Amino acid sequence: MTTAQEKNRHDAIVADLKERFGGSILAVDDSYGDCTVVVEKSAAHDVLAHLKDGHAFDLLMDMAGVDCMNLPSFRERFELNYMLYSVPNNVRLRVEVPVPELELDVPTATDLWKSANWAERETWEMFGINFVGHPCLKRLLTHHEFQGHPLRKDYPVMGGQWCSSTSDMTEELNEPR
Repeated sequence: MTTAQEKNRHDAIVADLKERFGGSILAVDDSYGDCTVVVEKSAAHDVLAHLKDGHAFDLLMDMAGVDCMNLPSFRERFELNYMLYSVPNNVRLRVEVPVPELELDVPTATDLWKSANWAERETWEMFGINFVGHPCLKRLLTHHEFQGHPLRKDYPVMGGQWCSSTSDMTEELNEPR
């Protein structure tokens, strides 16, 4: 697909989102040929569902959290980035959701894409963003006694923690699928 075709597809998607969600679309950035739509947290799930159902974004390629503390410009302390791809339309889109430090509850996207499951678990574990409605929000990368969120910029650089007990992983084996 040529750059002009990508831009036309992105422009059509953005126009539809602005028409449907109005002021909940906070900004659009098309730097470097990529399209990013910044969405208010309160409308994030509805926008994601519309992109999946209305624009065939059938693949959540990745989802990541970002701690924006100490960055020169940011909307909120944290942000979520959903990298979407529409296989039938061959188009990518990034949805950015600012998340205030004191309002860390965000609706889960596991009802839209199963691939959101572990990405949300990792983001919860590393940044402390709580995905409301997630089927199994438990630690993946740190041990069962770990305290804190190690990818937050205020987490101590040398903040290693020892684990004093073992886990037989019975709980993990019995988690819902």
